[in-house]
This record gives sequence, C-alpha cells and structure tokens, in this order.
Amino acid sequence: MYTVAGIFPDRVAAANAVKDILAMGIKGEHVDLLTPDHEEEQVARVPTAESEQPGMGRAVGSVVGGAVGIAGGLSLGTMAAASFMVPGIGPVLGIGALGAAALGLAGGAAGGAIGDKMDRALMDGLPKDEIFFYEDALRKGRSVVICLARDESEREEVRRVMQREGVESIDAARHHWWTGLRPAEREHYIGDGSDFETDEDVYRRGFETALTPEFRGRSWEQAVYVLAERDKDWSTDCFRKGYERGQRYYSSLVEQHLGVR
Repeated sequence: MYTVAGIFPDRVAAANAVKDILAMGIKGEHVDLLTPDHEEEQVARVPTAESEQPGMGRAVGSVVGGAVGIAGGLSLGTMAAASFMVPGIGPVLGIGALGAAALGLAGGAAGGAIGDKMDRALMDGLPKDEIFFYEDALRKGRSVVICLARDESEREEVRRVMQREGVESIDAARHHWWTGLRPAEREHYIGDGSDFETDEDVYRRGFETALTPEFRGRSWEQAVYVLAERDKDWSTDCFRKGYERGQRYYSSLVEQHLGVR
C-alpha cells in the first residue's frame, strides 16, 4: 500500500477530493477526512480519558453518524463519522477510520475488528513522522485527507485528484512549518555560541523526533535507548538540544489549547 496525504484549505475542498477518490473505486476503509469540529453540542458529548498522558492523541470517540452530510450538503455516503477531543488541537471530526488511526484514535472511533484492521493499515502505510503535520493543519483550521493506494499508478491518480482541489502536500506543509519556526530556533541555538547553520539538519531531526507520538512526553533519559537504535546522530549535542526543544514546543501547544499559562 502507498500512503497519499494532503492538506486542504477547507472542508468542502477536502470532501470533494474524497468523493472523487471513492469514485475511482478505492474502498472507503482506505480513505479518511479529518477536519476541525467546532460544534459545541458535539464537543460536549466527547469526554477525554483522564488517565491518558497529555499529547498522546488518545481519546474516547463519539460516533456521530453513518451517512454523513458535511459542509454545503456534500455527502460521503455510508462512511462512519466520529468526533474526538485531541490534546493540543481540540475537537476533530474524522470521517472514515483511517485518519482516526493516524491520530491514535482507532479504538474509540471504530472498535473491535475494524479498529484492529485500521491499526494494521497504520503500521503498514502511514508514516508516523507525518502525524504531527496532520495535527498542525487541523490546529490551523484546515482539513486533511489520507488515502492508502494499492499501487504506484493508483497513488499518482489520487495525487492528481487532490491537486484539482488545491491540495498542499505534507512535504510542503513541513517546509512552511519549519520556515516559520526557524528564526526563533536559530536565535535560541546560537545563544551559547553554537553554529546553527552547520548543525541545523541534525537539530531539526531531533526536534521533529520529539513530536512523533512515540516520543511525546518522554524525557531524553526515557527515550535515549530507543533513539540510539533509530538515529545515527542521537549522541550529538545538537540532536539532544533539538529533541528537548521539540518536547517543550509540543508541551506549549497542549498548554495553549488547555488555556494554561
């Protein structure tokens, strides 16, 4: 399977892309739309699990429909919808179970065999290092479409469908996100005389590693043995600085959402 994910400026454009993807014959279980869900009555029905660690992206899902009509009367047929409260983002509406799995919500969204199936799809097809950028798009009020294509030909056709609706690629979103952060990170890094231009790639890799679901909320000491097996530069000072800075950055996003000062 090949993952194709894209960010759309609004819910309507994302839904149009999903409708066209489904028209290609791709199964609904391999397509998902994630979009901010700010309806107060829905939010009130979606409790978060108090036992979960902040930032893990796990929540109790409330299934809110089978045949779902979304913005502008667009319908995605019988694809199930669920609303979730995601730490650091707020309420998110997921139509289809694949995106819910991407945010670590498959158990609440689908349950049982479907949840297990989506977990397997996640492991097989969804790059975990992209998940933060799905979340970041949702945090900014945009919508995300994720599709698992069967082969390269189908992947290219899905990309063409998304492009017609004004998609932004995950790679582009990642680039714009870092471009926005870079001045502040550079200023912080050079404060002790370090050379940011030389160390930036490794520093950024450490920073982004801290944002992946596996490492959120894990101190350097808690993560170091796993990191030693994952990244050849794990022992460098710049990787560690980036990792610790990324942890603080993610914590601040969650705190902002919760209104903590």
